[in-house]
Amino acid sequence: MNPADPQSARSLSRSVDPDSVTRDEPTQAAPPKAEIPAAQDTGFSSRHLPGTPAGELKGMLPGMAFIALYLLLLAALNAVAAVRGVYGAGLARYGIFILCTLMVIGVLGFLRLRRWGWSLVTAGFLLLAAGDFYFYSRRHIGFLLIRGLFSIVFFLYLSRTEVRERLQ
Repeated sequence: MNPADPQSARSLSRSVDPDSVTRDEPTQAAPPKAEIPAAQDTGFSSRHLPGTPAGELKGMLPGMAFIALYLLLLAALNAVAAVRGVYGAGLARYGIFILCTLMVIGVLGFLRLRRWGWSLVTAGFLLLAAGDFYFYSRRHIGFLLIRGLFSIVFFLYLSRTEVRERLQ
């Protein structure tokens, strides 16, 4: 700020004396805010089912159906393996059987587009991936690594907003 400049001196005096009532410029009323029209979504019809209002998506995506059938088959195969004693005769056998039963119940809820079914299926894929990666680190069987990677991909698909919007 240059003290010789009258504009600087005036702004300096205002900043020093906040209680000053005198102003050189007249106070103007703020212009009234114009009504802003609601946003128009031009791509709505291509993303949603015809006749479905926003926020009320219905139906199942093809990927959701495939994932449900895949987990149903995987849970059934693991449950049969647990009953036949592949996982041992102790606590692991019953633990695997209980987890597979929970996954089948979750798949049935997920096929009915229930949120609790989605959460059981999502947790099932996360547990399946964790188990596959653990056993791959112990035994180095390539099939377990591939199945674990597929489980992670399916988990990430189920976490998408488009999938969660369709649940009740």
